[in-house]
Amino acid sequence: MSGLIPQRFVEDLLDRIDLGELIGSRITLKKAGGNYKACCPFHDEKTPSFNVRPDKGFYHCFGCGAHGDAISFIREFEGLGFTEAVEELARRAGMEVPYDMAAKQEMQQARTLTDALEFASKFYHSALASQQGAYARDYLKQRGLDDAIIQRYQIGFAPGTGTALYDAAPKDLKGPLLETKTVSDKYGRPRDLFRNRVMFPIRNTRGKTIAFGGRTLGDDKAKYINSPESDVFHKSREIYGLHEARLAVRQLDKLLVVEGYMDVIALAQHGIDFAVATLGTATNQDSLTALLKQVRHIVFCFDGDQAGLRAADRAMENALELMADGLHLQFLIMPQGEDPDTLVRKEGADAFRTRIEGAAPLSRFLFDRQSEGLDLQLPEHRGELRARAEPLLNKMPRSTLRDAMWQEMLRLCGGRNQWQSRQQNSPNYKAKGWRGERQNRPTEERIDVKLSKDSTLCLALLELPELATEVKALADSTRQLAQAGRLSGWLLEQNIQTRKALVTGLATDKQARDRFYNLFDGLEHIPARESTLAAARELLSPNEEAARQQRLATLLRNLAKLTPEERDELRTLSAGTLNPHAED
Repeated sequence: MSGLIPQRFVEDLLDRIDLGELIGSRITLKKAGGNYKACCPFHDEKTPSFNVRPDKGFYHCFGCGAHGDAISFIREFEGLGFTEAVEELARRAGMEVPYDMAAKQEMQQARTLTDALEFASKFYHSALASQQGAYARDYLKQRGLDDAIIQRYQIGFAPGTGTALYDAAPKDLKGPLLETKTVSDKYGRPRDLFRNRVMFPIRNTRGKTIAFGGRTLGDDKAKYINSPESDVFHKSREIYGLHEARLAVRQLDKLLVVEGYMDVIALAQHGIDFAVATLGTATNQDSLTALLKQVRHIVFCFDGDQAGLRAADRAMENALELMADGLHLQFLIMPQGEDPDTLVRKEGADAFRTRIEGAAPLSRFLFDRQSEGLDLQLPEHRGELRARAEPLLNKMPRSTLRDAMWQEMLRLCGGRNQWQSRQQNSPNYKAKGWRGERQNRPTEERIDVKLSKDSTLCLALLELPELATEVKALADSTRQLAQAGRLSGWLLEQNIQTRKALVTGLATDKQARDRFYNLFDGLEHIPARESTLAAARELLSPNEEAARQQRLATLLRNLAKLTPEERDELRTLSAGTLNPHAED
């Protein structure tokens, strides 16, 4: 619906919003000249790299790359759609969004449907506390739920009489209840869809009830049923428990995706507030996209039976096409016969958190699964592993992760059996097979790649061309940054300020392409974006004491070869800390 909002209105709205005030009302900002700094709300960090430029109307994080205007910030921080974000900002600015009549009618219709579903949610919750809800309350008590968690997730009870909800609904909401199929007229007369069931309201990111899940208290063939799709409920795009998770954890940095409503609620009751569940039998790309709008780190948790493993495989395959550098996906498989609900009650929250921390990364899970039943010491089995894994890797977009996983596949299929030996020597391997707990693996640390200052600044310019002015000034002051000086000079000449414009410029300007074609030929490894920008910031704003110590160490290492000028420099640098005649 974003196309129904005139662009001129959006521009006027952004002009009226004080970006510093908007962001400062949600996170703590510190004044830095005419700008503001803070720890980024979109990723975990200890040193502030999130910059707000109210005069320019944008924010930028040098750590994770988050960048945008007031609308972008509200969308990312609040988890809203474009239209909802514009409405939120318009209310803040005292403006009215100029929708056309068709759009207004569509939005009013959606509000009417959610009003009816809100009524149903309150009706079910009230019914749980009534005399007829006694059996449902006993069931929830047996499952270990307390009153606080029942209230938090607004759990309810659908009476078994057949028309209890329809009879209780006001006249103006009976139609919307029929439209959402919460009440069915399939047989020519109204009949409640949910009867004699424990009810779980499904709420969107704004807290509006848009559907229900119901768990039978009888012997119905279907243990769980969900509301049919409607104008306000699209099963593949909705995430159960996301609203509650965002209320409990203001700045979500990861989500634990489990299989059922009770798993989400049981984990929340034990203090694990970042658990959510997708709706339906599989985690598809729509639900993955919805999850990735909220966080960049997802831990999938599945039961240890064959159905759970198949669901994990589908989630992995659907995730591969969406994988990009910076995303972190892990897989946690429950022990045989357990699910998160039973396991967290059995072993406690701390032990379950340890399992989450030790969940297998996407790369390890893929190769573990594809190598099941194979002996990688046999050439035939190494060929089989490649036949299984290569089509999966080909689904991934080009990225550093894809390249690394491709190299891992070649290593495993090349006859080296370190991985196979590590797996077979595990004390859990023979007793528990692949499902044996891999949670206790030692953490694998990334090895930092050391590059020259020149290469570091060139890589930083590729990531953030707007650094060109600072890089050019630094390069002009020294002869050690020739390549960075040339690249920053070209960026300033062409007035290039974005990565997209840089790529376009190199693609369309043959002279520039020839000029910088061999810029990184000598590099074997490229550091992560965050590391590159952090190193560049240190070079552009160096710590003088650190620079003095570094130069001093260099001179001392080459003591016997120093020129008279360098000896004088050494005396100056070491004054007060070393004997001035120590080098004689």
